[in-house]
Amino acid sequence: MAGARPASGDGSLLSERFVYYVLVPAIVIAVLVLGGFAATTVRLDRAIRQTLLDQTATRATEKANGLDDKVAEQDNVVASQADAIIREVDPDLNLLKKRWLSTAQRLTPTIRAILVVDITYDTHEVKAFASKSPSPEDDTFRRLLLYQLFDKMDLDVATQEPGHLHEIIDDTQYLVSYWQREGAPEPGQSKGRKLLIVAWPDVDRIVKETMPQVYKDPEHGDVRMNVVDEKGRIVFGPPIKVGELGISVPFKALSNWRLQLALTSADALSRDARQRWIIQLAMVVIAGIVALFGLVVVIVASARERRLSALKSDFVANVSHELKTPLALIRMFGELLLTGRASSAEKRKQYCEIIVSESERLTALIENVLDFAQVERGKVAYDFVVADVGPIVQRAADVYRYRAEKDGVAIDVEIPSDLPEARIDSRAIELSVMNLLDNALKYAKDGGGVAVSVARQGEEIVIRVADHGPGIPKEEQARIFERFYRGRAASGAQARGSGIGLALVRHIAESHGGEVVVESPVDADGRGTAFSLHLPTLRLQPLAP
Repeated sequence: MAGARPASGDGSLLSERFVYYVLVPAIVIAVLVLGGFAATTVRLDRAIRQTLLDQTATRATEKANGLDDKVAEQDNVVASQADAIIREVDPDLNLLKKRWLSTAQRLTPTIRAILVVDITYDTHEVKAFASKSPSPEDDTFRRLLLYQLFDKMDLDVATQEPGHLHEIIDDTQYLVSYWQREGAPEPGQSKGRKLLIVAWPDVDRIVKETMPQVYKDPEHGDVRMNVVDEKGRIVFGPPIKVGELGISVPFKALSNWRLQLALTSADALSRDARQRWIIQLAMVVIAGIVALFGLVVVIVASARERRLSALKSDFVANVSHELKTPLALIRMFGELLLTGRASSAEKRKQYCEIIVSESERLTALIENVLDFAQVERGKVAYDFVVADVGPIVQRAADVYRYRAEKDGVAIDVEIPSDLPEARIDSRAIELSVMNLLDNALKYAKDGGGVAVSVARQGEEIVIRVADHGPGIPKEEQARIFERFYRGRAASGAQARGSGIGLALVRHIAESHGGEVVVESPVDADGRGTAFSLHLPTLRLQPLAP
């Protein structure tokens, strides 16, 4: 006996187990491994960036302190000369002017002038003033000092170390260094006078002379740096890009200005780290997407199978119920005829018509199920012949005439006599119209009637079945042609049906080269539904004039 192949069901089960127990765990493990590598890379890159930031901050602080030290050196010269004189019992402040002017050009090249102000009382008095180059600007500075700058000075700090005030007045940069000192007590006094020594550095000379000394070649070497003002405008140095690894630090003396510094090696390291991070992140994202897609596929497939199984169960129950109704009517009227309870020939004829009608309805339902089963297996075949659509539609409407009258619904049929012929399967088209009529009668009981019409539109024949029932919500119109699907209106009204009629109508329409279209609502009050079955005419059929 030849080796037997596993059944298809066993193969499906093995495939499902492979997905659940091998493929999905493997993808999850791969994502975790890649995530671990990515996390390690991110931590390494962060450590590298932090090291570069620390190095850059240290270099920037050193460079900023270099300029502050130059300013402090000259301040200390003035302070030492002032302290030697002010601490005398009767200080000769003119001597301070002489001493400073004799060494000003050599020891304090950027300081324009010095002042000594008596601040013992609220009325501040300038006791001494010396300028290297006397000019009208000296008087302007003295007024600014007494009436604007003095209130902004922190005199408490100035008792311990020099204070600095950097202000912009009328677009002019002013830098002031100041110290508070107490003179020697006069005879009979316990305390001496409070004096404020003020130095007025020349900001322009600091930029033009001091900064080039401190920051030699600011655009060469392993760093790039410049000095910017309070508005971000470059005061000294070349333009640089202070990015993620750049540092900007303020000066102590020129407090409104900042030093910007960036390591030349930081850009390359930053680019490499960012590229590695992007590659690792992309790998993790791709693996995550694949894993998520696999999980979604498995979950959706499982949910779809469960939903389809439930729909098939509902389908069996609905079909069983649909079969019971016409069978019960056939049996009842058959027994009435058999027992001779029909009182007249007219009654017997009516009973026979009901039996025939319900038999045709039962036949249509069975054909629905059989045709749908063939569609599901892909074995459906249509017998196309050239025929007139009008009689087929009329015959389908006549099948449901008794049911409509019983439900109090009028079926209005409008079929023109000059319809072109089409290549169709007569039985399939009749089945489609019967399905549309059956669907319309379910919801037309409280809506007045059902309108059936056939018309020619261009090279198409359009069969339209319209009712005046509750209508179909917009969000459900795309799904009503799915197999086994039943809308909320059908579930709420407990309308009979198998859930395969509209799916079969769509398959028949598409097999004929046409389509079925739903329109809802059709009434002005927002009610009603119309199904239109579009069938192509014969290509050789001439258009009506």
